[in-house]
Amino acid sequence: MDLRLKSSLLWGLVGGLAFLVLLQGYELVSTERVDWLVKFAVAALVVVGATGVSYVYRFGTPTDVAKGKR
Repeated sequence: MDLRLKSSLLWGLVGGLAFLVLLQGYELVSTERVDWLVKFAVAALVVVGATGVSYVYRFGTPTDVAKGKR
């Protein structure tokens, strides 16, 4: 696996887990509860979003690399 992709995936995983921790803290201090399916669906979206953002932020887009900007 490409090290750039692996790094971005790990940052995405960190983002998803951070979201779940924040949601658990919210549930501990409030009376509101969130369904587990919603929790993991949103966490999956956070993982995908954080992975994409971290990849583009750190390494640029493929067109940036081709043009020699990175």
